[in-house]
Amino acid sequence: MISEEELLPAPEDGVHPTSIPVMMQVTEFTCGGFILGLVAVHTLADGLGVAQFITAIAEHARGVDKPKVAPVWDRALIPNPPKLPPGPPPSFQSFGFQHFSTDVISDRIAHVKAVYFQTFGQYCSTFDVATAKVWQARIRAIGYNPETQVHVCFFANTRHLLMQVLPKDGGYYGNCFYPLTVTATAKDVTSKGLLDVIKMIRDGKARLPMEFAKWASGDVKVDPYELTFEHNVFFVSDWTRLGFFEVDYGWGTPSHIIPFTYADYMAVAVFGAPPMPNKGTRIMTQCVEDKHIKEFREEMKAFV
Repeated sequence: MISEEELLPAPEDGVHPTSIPVMMQVTEFTCGGFILGLVAVHTLADGLGVAQFITAIAEHARGVDKPKVAPVWDRALIPNPPKLPPGPPPSFQSFGFQHFSTDVISDRIAHVKAVYFQTFGQYCSTFDVATAKVWQARIRAIGYNPETQVHVCFFANTRHLLMQVLPKDGGYYGNCFYPLTVTATAKDVTSKGLLDVIKMIRDGKARLPMEFAKWASGDVKVDPYELTFEHNVFFVSDWTRLGFFEVDYGWGTPSHIIPFTYADYMAVAVFGAPPMPNKGTRIMTQCVEDKHIKEFREEMKAFV
């Protein structure tokens, strides 16, 4: 086994990592394969933006004269409403959350989608199904008091809501997202069926245009970008639609992508894909302590 520290670039001694926007390291293997380790500062760009940047590098490596998508760097185009008075600084309590990964075959998720459509007459996405399942499994495994408020937060791309000001051909690679939060009692999440929890997630996503417009006009009392890292707050990130899986340096698309981005003061789940040629969804989590990992694993096994 090779540790991640050997595969990811690090700054020289005395240089703070956040002072370097992007670091890349290529590790070649005797078999002919290679790993590209990437470290990027999130204040520079969001996931879509970093993927666009890496795609442009790959196009350059293949000999393309100019990027297929021209980069746009104009942060003045993004809404900048009056700033609210800052709240208390976030706490970074170490919870000791443990890593857990599982692969879900496509047929299982397709089955849930079909049953959801039959029940509600609406489509749902793989993200909706996976988010609902992991959130419910986490709350059940931990065993919160039934009346405890629990939250799941995900970061929605807002480029499509800014088509009036952003270039029609795309290319903006700065941060352009809005944090959406779904809140319920622990009892609601644990006692209801998976389909009902999926509907909670979809209802939360449907609020994006209204909530983003209110924030952009300054019509909010709490800054949605001031995140809290409490035990009952769960963060979800989907890596399958950012563009990393389509990057081609000349040898084809990646065999596997692994994110290493979180600390144990954040309860998180990241959705990716298993190594090629396997199909399905890989769910990577760091959201429960060791004392709850067995119950969490059992909940995740019962996916439908």
